[in-house]
Amino acid sequence: MTGGIGMTSQRTRARMIERLREQGIKDPMVLAAMNAVPRHVFLEEALSIRAYDDTPLPIGYGQTISSPYTVARTCELACQGRRLERVLEIGGGCGYQAAVLAQLAQKVVSIERIAGLVGRARNTLRGLRVTNVAIKIADGTLGYRDGAPYDAIVVAAAMPYIPDELLAQIRPGGRLVAPVGTGEGQRLKMVEVGMEGNVESDLEAARFVPLLPGVG
Repeated sequence: MTGGIGMTSQRTRARMIERLREQGIKDPMVLAAMNAVPRHVFLEEALSIRAYDDTPLPIGYGQTISSPYTVARTCELACQGRRLERVLEIGGGCGYQAAVLAQLAQKVVSIERIAGLVGRARNTLRGLRVTNVAIKIADGTLGYRDGAPYDAIVVAAAMPYIPDELLAQIRPGGRLVAPVGTGEGQRLKMVEVGMEGNVESDLEAARFVPLLPGVG
């Protein structure tokens, strides 16, 4: 997974990892996962020169691939220094974050509502020989009960609120990481699920495309 030339080289990726460290990402497992996954292969060739910039980039259908910092930050919050068994990703897009999560968990279920993105993500992950990700076309607002319970749910699109339906699919001791709110009022939040109740933390400002119901 580490080849490439020019702006897609391992050296360029190493600079991204150093920047993530400077931005406060500390988990060595997450940094190693970010280093292992070639972000440029998830983008159109014309955008590959910007693949390791710290910015979201368009992937078509009005969607974006999240910035490296956003992916690393949400993965770090989901893992909290431990390897996970089962993770649900909502808003899979082009498959990049699913590929990173695949380095951190035994099994990843990734939900995407746009069929064109699902096909592209499956092809890219197949080309990278990532075999522990299942990509489903489904309504992300409902989660994916067939794969529950999960150690973590990572949501890559903004919700107006956190649905109880999603929290019910997390095992005790697990957590949900999601942007909540609309427009410039979005906040990245984490909910830790416990036997005696859930604990919600408001972490930082966020900017994501909205999570839409349905499929298509």
